[in-house]
Amino acid sequence: MARKLKRRGEDGFLNGKLLIAMPTMMDPRFEKSVILVCHHTPETAMGLVVNKAIGGMNFEKLLRQLHIDTPVGQARDLTVHSGGPVETSRGFVLHSADYNVDEATLPVTADIALTATMDVLKALGSGGGPTRAFFALGYAGWRAGQLESELVENAWLIGEPDEEIVFGRALEAKWALALAKLGVDPAMVSDASGHA
Repeated sequence: MARKLKRRGEDGFLNGKLLIAMPTMMDPRFEKSVILVCHHTPETAMGLVVNKAIGGMNFEKLLRQLHIDTPVGQARDLTVHSGGPVETSRGFVLHSADYNVDEATLPVTADIALTATMDVLKALGSGGGPTRAFFALGYAGWRAGQLESELVENAWLIGEPDEEIVFGRALEAKWALALAKLGVDPAMVSDASGHA
């Protein structure tokens, strides 16, 4: 996947931004979602939901199902997240920028990158890899003009990511935290509001 994507700085204005669902979001798949946009061009956009876990799924067991050897007790303690409704069997790792796989790691911001290869999963399975990591199955995707239309319709607010929102474990708090960083009280936001 990463080889097909352009490098940071060549993409659209939403690359590396957070999309924060408005309280009036009608699509139940994205209700109270916070999405980190990893790739945005005029033709397409792709991001990962950072605040929805997949219940009952264990990262270490998932690695074994992928035939990745994990020394007992060595795999990183990661939650398996639902990154979005597209390609839900495909894994993605958002991680700190201290880890890189040549030709496969996509810089998202100066501090956050995305890798979707077996290499990063093997590293995480042996207790290594990036300092901070977030694992998700699936992603959120938009075709040409779709995301821009959703912005015009006030479906999303745009924010800046930080490590707590992307990598933090308090999933239930991330949506309110992202809004608070914009100075927005969820109770005061309506579908008529503009973009922060």
